[in-house]
Amino acid sequence: MMAIAKTPLDIQRIRSDFPILGTRVRGRPLVYLDNAATTQKPTVVIERLVEYYTHENANIHRGVHALSERATSAFEGARDTVRRFLNAASPHEIIFTRGATESINLVASSLGRQLLRPGDEVLITAMEHHSNIVPWQLICEATGARLRVAPINDQGEVIWERFEEMLGPATRIVSVVHVSNSLGTVNPVRRMVQAGHSAGAVVLVDGAQAVSHMPVDVRDLGCDFYVFSGHKVFGPTGIGVLYGKEALLDAMPPYQGGGDMIRSVTFEKTLFNALPYKFEAGTPHIAGAIGLAAAIDYVEAIGRDNIAQYERDLLEYATHLLEEIPEVQIIGKAAHKAAVLSFIIDGVHPHDVGTILDDEGIAIRTGHHCTQPVMDRYGIPATARASFALYNTREEVDALAAGVRKVIEVFRR
Repeated sequence: MMAIAKTPLDIQRIRSDFPILGTRVRGRPLVYLDNAATTQKPTVVIERLVEYYTHENANIHRGVHALSERATSAFEGARDTVRRFLNAASPHEIIFTRGATESINLVASSLGRQLLRPGDEVLITAMEHHSNIVPWQLICEATGARLRVAPINDQGEVIWERFEEMLGPATRIVSVVHVSNSLGTVNPVRRMVQAGHSAGAVVLVDGAQAVSHMPVDVRDLGCDFYVFSGHKVFGPTGIGVLYGKEALLDAMPPYQGGGDMIRSVTFEKTLFNALPYKFEAGTPHIAGAIGLAAAIDYVEAIGRDNIAQYERDLLEYATHLLEEIPEVQIIGKAAHKAAVLSFIIDGVHPHDVGTILDDEGIAIRTGHHCTQPVMDRYGIPATARASFALYNTREEVDALAAGVRKVIEVFRR
């Protein structure tokens, strides 16, 4: 048995902050291990959304009445909260979107159409989420550019020599995931950014799986763009963030038209608004941004270094338990991983694994996790994926391991 690491976190108090964790599923206590798909919401976020809709609900920026002023203040305060969270230089560098997917599409569409020409190249890695593949395929088809893919090794790590070799004078954009959602690999993004810049490329980092698990400092990373989704950092769904260096955002054309992105309109000509509003057409998800700020404040109060330390121990413990089961094969054994554990069981389809675990009250994710090329790389159709958050416990990991053993027993009958 592994030694129990000491942690500064009061996990039971943290668990009490998340009302859904008291739910029973099929007569059993919920064991929620699907955090890479979406995280649960603490009471402070839920209450902040209720407070907004109960006492502040109004459209922002254009109103002169009291409710509009309150809503505008809360919304712009949320923007500055995100700026601090990422250590961006200015609130003008924070664009609110619907999520990481829209943020990547915004950059691909706006910057891609401006920057890419036939013969140019966009470099990604073989572990990317579909949201960091398809937008680049679309813009490459539209511009005549070429999409290139840096391979990964059996451990689920980018093969650095190949990544460097694929960078060259034709590379205009590099877009890489910070933490793989299906393998848990933590990429050396600071080094990747430096290599991309040395080749003269603009670099985007997909941080959807990173921001709730570790500190992120965009100025230290040096990236040109960084994206994440609110619902994966204990905030509401339908809200996300695009960080971009101000000079790049300022030079990019608008992504959508209408609403706040306009300074003035005539039938002959439209003048666009300044940053960040140039990229926020229409009424934004006001409540979502305010709820996201509450979630960020919650995470920051606990401390992302503390969270990273705790989750590292949890992942090591879970890996140890599953490796003790001969029928289990872990997919993704990178030296540096975040709180994702993908696995397969000999002779059992992952969907059957998920169904039997659900009977035990254990929620995991099964399938290709929107990373079909990763599954193809390993020659498998899907994995079962347990993903952890700051409110998970060793007892829940024990339940997962027991559930996996039950799956094996069922299929031995």
